[in-house]
Amino acid sequence: MQEDAEPRMGRPRSVRFSSLFSEDEFELGTQSRINAEVAPGFWQLGREHASRIILSSRASPPMGPLRSPPRSYIYQKRWVKLDTDYLRYFDSEKDTYSKRLIPVSSISRVSSVGDQKFEVVTNNRNFVFRAENDADRNEWIRTLQQIAEERKSKTAVRTSMSLATDSATELADKSGFLELRGFKHKLFVVVAGDKVFLYKNAEDYQLGIGITYIEMNVGNVKEVDRRGFDLTTPYRIFSFSADSEQEKEEWVEAMQQSITEALSNSEVAERIWAVESNRFCADCGSPKPDWASINLCVVICKRCAGEHRGLGPGITKVRSLKMDRKVWTEELIEALCAAVTTSDLAETQALLFCGASVTCDTGDPQCPTPLALAERSGQRLQMEFLLHNKTSEPPRLEMVCSEEKPYSVHLPSITHNGFLYKTPSMVKPISERKGPEEFSRRWCMLQDGVLSYYENDRNTVPNGEIRVEEIVCLVNNPLHAHGIESTFEVYTEADRLYLFGLESPASAREWLKSIAKSFVHPCAEELLALDFERLGRLHYKGGLTLERAQEGWFALVGSTLHVCSEDGRRQEPLQLRKLQELSIQGDHEVLVLVERRRTLYIQGERKLDFLGWVHAIQKAASSSGDTLSEQQLTESDVPLLVDRCIDYITQCGLTSEGIYRKSGQNSKTTSLLEVLQRDARCVCLKEGEHQVDDVANTLKRFFRDLGDGLFTRRWAPNWLWATVLEDEGAKVDEYRRLLTALPPVNRATLKALINHLFRVQCFSGENQMNTHNLAIVFGPTLFQTDGKDYKAGRVVEDLISHYVEIFNVNDQEMKKQQDEITAIMKMREASSSGTQQAGDFICTVYLEEKKTETEQHTGVLSVYIQIPATMTAEELTFEILDRRKIVMKEKDYWSCFEVNEREEAERPLHYSEKVLPILHCLGTESYLVVKKQMSMESMLIYLASRVGDCKHGMMKFREERNLLGLGLSTGFHDRYFILNHSWLRLYKEVRSHKPEKEWPVRNLKVYLGGWPVVYLCCDTQADLREWFATFLQVQNGGALWPSERPKARVARPQQDARLGNISLIPLRGNESEMRNSVAAFATDPLTLLRNV
Repeated sequence: MQEDAEPRMGRPRSVRFSSLFSEDEFELGTQSRINAEVAPGFWQLGREHASRIILSSRASPPMGPLRSPPRSYIYQKRWVKLDTDYLRYFDSEKDTYSKRLIPVSSISRVSSVGDQKFEVVTNNRNFVFRAENDADRNEWIRTLQQIAEERKSKTAVRTSMSLATDSATELADKSGFLELRGFKHKLFVVVAGDKVFLYKNAEDYQLGIGITYIEMNVGNVKEVDRRGFDLTTPYRIFSFSADSEQEKEEWVEAMQQSITEALSNSEVAERIWAVESNRFCADCGSPKPDWASINLCVVICKRCAGEHRGLGPGITKVRSLKMDRKVWTEELIEALCAAVTTSDLAETQALLFCGASVTCDTGDPQCPTPLALAERSGQRLQMEFLLHNKTSEPPRLEMVCSEEKPYSVHLPSITHNGFLYKTPSMVKPISERKGPEEFSRRWCMLQDGVLSYYENDRNTVPNGEIRVEEIVCLVNNPLHAHGIESTFEVYTEADRLYLFGLESPASAREWLKSIAKSFVHPCAEELLALDFERLGRLHYKGGLTLERAQEGWFALVGSTLHVCSEDGRRQEPLQLRKLQELSIQGDHEVLVLVERRRTLYIQGERKLDFLGWVHAIQKAASSSGDTLSEQQLTESDVPLLVDRCIDYITQCGLTSEGIYRKSGQNSKTTSLLEVLQRDARCVCLKEGEHQVDDVANTLKRFFRDLGDGLFTRRWAPNWLWATVLEDEGAKVDEYRRLLTALPPVNRATLKALINHLFRVQCFSGENQMNTHNLAIVFGPTLFQTDGKDYKAGRVVEDLISHYVEIFNVNDQEMKKQQDEITAIMKMREASSSGTQQAGDFICTVYLEEKKTETEQHTGVLSVYIQIPATMTAEELTFEILDRRKIVMKEKDYWSCFEVNEREEAERPLHYSEKVLPILHCLGTESYLVVKKQMSMESMLIYLASRVGDCKHGMMKFREERNLLGLGLSTGFHDRYFILNHSWLRLYKEVRSHKPEKEWPVRNLKVYLGGWPVVYLCCDTQADLREWFATFLQVQNGGALWPSERPKARVARPQQDARLGNISLIPLRGNESEMRNSVAAFATDPLTLLRNV
């Protein structure tokens, strides 16, 4: 197609550009492709003058080529698309985004102007076209004239309601100038509905003449840097840059909302718009409103929906016609469509909006409410309308009392007012400090359940308001967290964050107290007495109510989390620094807090305040200072850092020469101390990865750097003074008195440390660190002195020497320690004689099953064994059976299993699998057990009868484990699986060609039972065995069981006979568990006392 450009009038000929958008975007190329009911054809477009134009309405031009223009015009070939809204032209038919778009909304006249030519007159410009022949020209003229007449007939109706008809000139959701990579000047960008429009300037936007628009149903927005972000489509990446970071965030939010709208469903909206009166907003008259008030039965536009939301759900319940699909039942759609046409429903509306109560007493015992009457009469529409207005408030000029909460409890009416500093509301967590210039001074009033803020104390109309029943969390920030001295945050159900501030901390506390009283449920009012940092409501599971989530009230005070359930019962507070586990599971939807005696699952319903809770709890659960009480603690009040170091040195360094006297590498010590102080819960000290001297140096540096010292500044002089007492009995009594005066954490830590040093000096023959040498090292460290005062060393020496008397160690506890020392010495003797290989691991392996602690002490069902690096699961199985003198019969398929108690899952190890790497990865809830594999014979028979290594079939599938019914997944779904030697693939159904998910087989660990990644379920035990056998076969090269089992186990170096059948110190577990294990050795005649 060719275009008639304007005649040469002293102006150089236009140049065609190859970029997506031309610098001269007024050149209208004219080879056309028409969508929808519009047919394709070749156009020639001429410009009589340089003024801008707007084309209008629905065009249905005929097909046909247009001929060459007269000599007075310049022609440009362009590919043109004409759809129901726009005339757009492109460089070629392969382009997705146009060089220019003109709304089809302002054609005033179309007429013939000569041979094969016709003129289109618009509000701002005239266009001259030329067709291939007169027949084509006449068809174009007829079609365009028809369009113009249709527009004129609708003008009177449209102007009475709204003049905005095209997407480009609608009320924009967001507009302004942005830099776009590839353009010299800023473009005017408009986000409107489900599209983003680009204009050369604001004037073009007012005229409706744009460059192109981007359909957001294929878009994705990604932040790039502080001011930049990318709008990515399958066809091009648009790289924008805003003037500030805050403006960038606003643009990103607007575009993300546009994507949401683009992906919404218009089915409900189209059905409701089918009624003439529903095609315009009930409040402002804007066309095609896509929101509705379901209790008022009116349709409204997006802007008016915001005003309705400000009134609160008690007045109007706003829902989207396109996005809230679930709420739109057939009855509700009919009610909305019939509200203005059905007399009985209209009368009900009139009564209700005049103040009639939906829950009034009808006087009929069988139907006491209007809703019951409507149900008995079969009035479906009446029932739907009454149901949605059941919790609405009657209309009123003034709010005289607070709205009833969903749980039907009247909150106290709190009144408070004064000036507050306020920032604009936010939809993201606050990541940076807000300066004083970002706050605006506002007059704020808390009254009748509404927190309103005004421009000043003389204004009567608020700038905005927050209804107290919508508040879900209140945060008291530390002083000087922002540019205003005292600040607090308010989170609402709409996922918005409001930041307020005051220069007076006392006034800020008064505001916090008033707001908290106004929104906290009476059942949790005792939490108001706490000096909380964060207070709010969350859904959670815990205790004996694990079958369903319940709403509870939470208050964070320091490192303590207080919980009050919905029935008013206050639970035992959680000491966050003593948590055994703190994790986020289920795609950041559940926060799991594990204590020794209970587990709490906190569910994240609202993203914004849940993220705040997560960060606050994680911070409170970590070490926060340099005193002992501010550290992460064990259940016995010993800092976790100290416990980790002592535990490691007990296992790996008791016989290390010069332990605690030698210094480790300074850089490694510093790094390790930082990691442990940050979160010791996540640190696992392992032999080979960490050196003994580095860990010992870390422990010493921790005590030397303590803020108040182990003995505290108050009591340290008294400890030093006690050394001058000559009478040993009096000295011990004084030490015991001073011990009771120490804070509980200091007292427990001192006992744990002296207990450890007592064991270290028992190996002084090997480590050269007797009591005196240890006192020389630890005296100045614990008292934080320069080492010149001998008294510090004397205190430590006395504590080690009189350990039993000072710390009241009973005979049973002392016997356990002596047994442990004996066991360690024998293990070292075995090591020096060469019977223990380097890198060997020592662990407990159970036979048949794991019993209770009392049953374990009998020594019958557990074996303490040394695991070399090369030991396989088959060799371990033989070792255990030999120890217990169990003879393996012909069809006894004894195997070693990895068992996870918490997940109730087990995994049979392949006979060739190395055991040592598995031990390194075992959690505290996991252990190894040797038992018969009952299903092995069935699996071997199945594998022998099948052909190939591929299996397929239906299984029930669930991704992520559903934590006790908390709702992290939607349950099991039937899916089709194909398993081959390389991949496990999941298909939605048998006929599907593309898998929904796939996993490489070599990376899978298959457990029988629950596991928190992928959960598969078979209909029968036979199906389960077949799938499991196939997994084992493809993962292990087809060998499920050794073809010939040896008659005896593989020969290994014999242990020293004096060791019996045990290792003398368990590798895993805390100090108490190690002692219990060693004590168990002594009660087993087959172990410790045998051959001694």
